[in-house]
Formats: sequence, structure tokens, C-alpha cells
Amino acid sequence: MSTIKVAQIGLGPLGQKIVQYIAARQGIELVGAVDIDPSIKGLDLGSHCGLDPMQIPICESLAECLETATPDAIILTTVSTMEQVKPQIEEILKSGLPIVSTCEELAYPWDMAKDIAEQLDIAAKKAGVAVLGTGINPGFLMDALPGFLTAVCQTVTNVKVSRVQNAQFRRIPFQKKIGAGLDLDQFESLKASGRLRHVGLTESVQLIAASLGWKLTKTEDIITPVIADKEIKTDAMTIPVGFATGVDQIGRGWVGDEEKITLHFKAAVGEADSFDRVEIKGEPDIISTIAGGVNGDVATCAITINAVKQILRVQPGLKTMLDMPPLSCFE
Repeated sequence: MSTIKVAQIGLGPLGQKIVQYIAARQGIELVGAVDIDPSIKGLDLGSHCGLDPMQIPICESLAECLETATPDAIILTTVSTMEQVKPQIEEILKSGLPIVSTCEELAYPWDMAKDIAEQLDIAAKKAGVAVLGTGINPGFLMDALPGFLTAVCQTVTNVKVSRVQNAQFRRIPFQKKIGAGLDLDQFESLKASGRLRHVGLTESVQLIAASLGWKLTKTEDIITPVIADKEIKTDAMTIPVGFATGVDQIGRGWVGDEEKITLHFKAAVGEADSFDRVEIKGEPDIISTIAGGVNGDVATCAITINAVKQILRVQPGLKTMLDMPPLSCFE
């Protein structure tokens, strides 16, 4: 396999870590980088990401990047919602480049954002390339993986997935997104505005349902704060007693009157027991547990990079993990 050349769009903490991971890998090479932050325009990509200089200047637009770079694919790590990511994807598709994105709502947009998904699917097919939304969650642990595990089942009646993690070891933007350090009034205000939540839980419910051929009649996404019962101090923050340390979020999917899918996502600074667990009721029953859990930042970077090889091999269009050949680490 020849070396895959990629351009990175979005150089926040996640984008920077992806740059670091690609630099340490064989079989994939960075040739360009884009970020809209004017303060880093023209800086060397390697130096900006804590690495040796790469002789790759950070550009403020894809058009500028493509004046000197010829990537095979784009990694897009910018926003979380379909409305925000739509114009970014459309611009990239004009250049005829396939895309792997960490946009959470893109992981399974065919129910919550059907119109936008259809428009992007048409645009991708017209460009002759594929677009994929993936990540560790949504994209794998709480949706694609449970679906894969049902491959050995004759029947499936219910699926439950639990992801519990100590957010202290996640990037700071993630900790802020789950409300760590807020008082409860602030937490409820941001929750009401839609700005405080684990984005993608409903999409994960729908992806599982799609993999099993279940037509959901109702979904639910309930968010409550995890509250500190003692003061918590980390390198990034101090959380007083009674303040939020993170979120406890439940996603549900019904077929008729029966709850068929239950997803439990809990991420909080100082959480004592981290784990990932899939429980499948069927023939046979399956319980699969990853003790200690999977570090979301490490795994999101890794699965995004590993998906690049396969995005070059699939037919054009807007894809989900259900459409992809099996992913694996590659060198």
C-alpha cells in the first residue's frame, strides 16, 4: 500500500493530537493543514503541534492549502452539528476530496437531519468521493461495536450499552462540554440551550437500530448533572462541593411500547470506575466489558486516522460505519 497523503482541517486540541499521531505513524503522511484562527496562520504545523518543524504552513482556507498540497483525503475536526458542518463539507467536495470527519451528528444523520444528509449524499456522489462521520463515541463504542457483536446472535431482543469514564483524563474542551466545574444553575441553563450534552447519543441509538433493522417509534435523551460530594482539584480546575463534575446521560429507543435500546453515558471528573460494557439480550446473550474503559481522546484520533484508508475504497456518497469495510490499525 502506498503512503496516504492527508490534509488536516481544524487544529483545536483534537486536531493537534491527530497531527501528532499521524507524525508517529507509517503509511499516512500530512501534506497540508487549515484553521480559521488568524493568530496561527502561516505558522509551521509541526511547531504549532509541539513537534519538530514539518515545513507545512497552516493555511486559513482549503483553497490556499491546495495551491501547494495534493492530499488524497481530508480529516475534518471542527464542529459537532450537521448545520455547522454542511457548508464545510460542501466546500471540500468541490475539490473532489473524500472526508473523514469527527462531527458527532454526522455519525448517523439519516433520522435527525435527513434533509441535510440527503443533500450531502448527492454532493458526495456528484464529486465521486465518500464522506464519513466517525469517532469513538459516537462512531464505535456505543453503536458500531454493539452492532458487530450481534453478528454471532440468532436473535436479539434488547441492547444496552454503558460508557462510564473519568473525564479528568480527557481534553479540556471535552470537560467543558460536559459541564465540569459549573454550578447547578449554570448547568441547567446550558443544558436548556442545547450547549451542554454529550452530542451524538440519539444518533448512536439510531445507528444501532439501523444495523438491526429496527424501526424506532420514539427516542429519548435525558441529561442530569453528576454532583460533587467533595471538593475535587485537578491541574485544570477546582470543583467545589455541590457543583457539577460532568453529565449522566441516558438515551433510549423504542419499537412500539418496548424499550429496545438503552444507552448510558456518564462522564465526570473524578469518576472512580471507568468501563465500557455492551449487554445484548438474545440467543445467545452477550456481555462484553472493557475494564478501565477506552480513553476517548486517544481512540477518537486513532479511529479517525484508521478510517482514512477505507474511505478511499468505498463507493461515493455519505457513509456511516455500517457502510464501511472493517477498520483496523495500519502501518
